[in-house]
Amino acid sequence: MGAVLAAFGPRKLVAMTVAPRHIPWMNRRTLLALPALITAPAAAQAPWVPDRPIRIIAPFAPGGASDQISRILADELTPLLGQQVIVENRTGAGGAVGTEFVARARPDGLTLVTASQATHGVNPVVQRLNFDPFGDMTPIGNMAGVPAVFVVGPQAQPRTFAEFLAFVRARPGRENYGSAGVGSSTHMTFALMAHKAGLDIQHVPFRGTGIAVPEVIAGRIIGMADTVNTSLPFIRDGRLRALAVSTRARLAVLPDVPTVAEFLPGYEVLNWYGLHGPAGLAPNIVTTIHNAMMTLLNRPAYVARLESLGMVPLPMTTAEYAAYAEADRRQWAELVRATGMRVE
Repeated sequence: MGAVLAAFGPRKLVAMTVAPRHIPWMNRRTLLALPALITAPAAAQAPWVPDRPIRIIAPFAPGGASDQISRILADELTPLLGQQVIVENRTGAGGAVGTEFVARARPDGLTLVTASQATHGVNPVVQRLNFDPFGDMTPIGNMAGVPAVFVVGPQAQPRTFAEFLAFVRARPGRENYGSAGVGSSTHMTFALMAHKAGLDIQHVPFRGTGIAVPEVIAGRIIGMADTVNTSLPFIRDGRLRALAVSTRARLAVLPDVPTVAEFLPGYEVLNWYGLHGPAGLAPNIVTTIHNAMMTLLNRPAYVARLESLGMVPLPMTTAEYAAYAEADRRQWAELVRATGMRVE
């Protein structure tokens, strides 16, 4: 029976299921990493006390969701861990540069990375990496997820998600959707929906969401799947029309917008953010950092900061987080295999 992982904000916004079939097959590297995947009760371990500042590597540019949540977490972790927690942006290769930097770091708990759907779900599928984001790293805990919203321009003919599906099906191969680039979360989120719906629609990649959104607004492409925090201002001022959200439950910030799953059962995508360290982190390091993260996720003020950015809190145990990240990777691998998608 799958373990239900519920994201409890003040309104219990979304719930996800990680089924046993998603647990990865064991290989030698996974077996070597197992001690870091299992955290003993805090009472059975000596707490880890960092003796130097801790770096969180944000593997994407300043201003994005990865950078935002890294800085919020760093501010809040500093008093809890008794050492300054600083954020360093190391960008490139869709987050792979910063993630690999942490995979190669000393396993002393002082160098961590903000992992995400991009770094651990999509990149292992769409890139030839020089490291294994799972076997070469230690999962610690999840922080939050960012839902996606399917949007069209204000003058687009489809007014609802059902009309959108019917419109595209009636025009096979004639409509285009945009994304922030090949293999980006915006690309894969829309591609998974199109695959489940049996749509014949063309992908037009752009060099970032900031370029793609104006194309949707102008009507030069029919729509895209964008993160809620990015699209919400455009939705509120009428420059974009929201058709559906990617979560299993409706969102409090868009209560009248249905979920994709209401039309395509089983569909769910959430761009999640958590912490990983290098392989070989001692269990007491993992436990100390994880407990601090869970302390924050139980603070209403911290949850409110996340929700103000359109993020959904995702409290999980370390083991649940490891399984959740692996399940996400499998979802994208299955999509690439089923569609024959060219991702490089």
